[in-house]
Amino acid sequence: MKRRLGKIAVLAVALTLIGGAAASGIGACIGPLCVSSTIEMQPRELPAKGNAPITLRSVNRVSEKDGSTPPTLDTLDFLIDKNGVVNSKAFPTCPRSKLEGATPSQARKRCAGALVGKGTGKALVTMPGQKPFQISSPLSFFNAAPTGGKPTLLAHGYETVPSPQALVVPLVIERVAKGRYGFHVRVQMPDVAGGFGAPILAEATVGATRTRNGKKVGFLSAHCAGGRLQVEGKLKFKNGDSFPTTLTSPCHTPH
Repeated sequence: MKRRLGKIAVLAVALTLIGGAAASGIGACIGPLCVSSTIEMQPRELPAKGNAPITLRSVNRVSEKDGSTPPTLDTLDFLIDKNGVVNSKAFPTCPRSKLEGATPSQARKRCAGALVGKGTGKALVTMPGQKPFQISSPLSFFNAAPTGGKPTLLAHGYETVPSPQALVVPLVIERVAKGRYGFHVRVQMPDVAGGFGAPILAEATVGATRTRNGKKVGFLSAHCAGGRLQVEGKLKFKNGDSFPTTLTSPCHTPH
């Protein structure tokens, strides 16, 4: 019987919200499947007007209670707080051609100026006739040329199973007007390990800075409104299950 994560996961928000100093997260186990998500913003002190550079860190984990292979994650959708901006034009861009076939170190060297974030990806691989095993890769996020005028990142990972290859995924940042939210990003998960891999960890920190005209500019910048930065996420699996989350990271204005 198909597990219905949605309604139960919403209730889990109230039960498992972490009231940490700089991050919040939720976690829920529905049957054997467990999912957790966290969001963190730094710094916490931000102006009430104007914007200052920030970094955003997101961690999403998927597992089965018995350690077996979980359902395959299909998409990650994020609605991001409107009280910020994406300063993609202030950073160099990296063409996809420089990332195809590149190892993590090669990719970061070829497009060092466009590197705006780093992370880690892990997957549990289940191949016929073999015991499940785990693979991992550094993740890199590069500023890319806009897609239809929309800021775009290229997420780069690398796998060696069943054969060495780079995984490059475009992340288009769309402007939206949905109440608290002003940006939407959809991550279409690539086939991992020839389709035999199920992602179990997606961790990313985005928010590089550079000096432009004598002023520090962040790839992401924000101001503090309502004492928080808010992100709404939805993890969707290929078997139809979904896990909605609403996460906040506290902020305050200078005293």
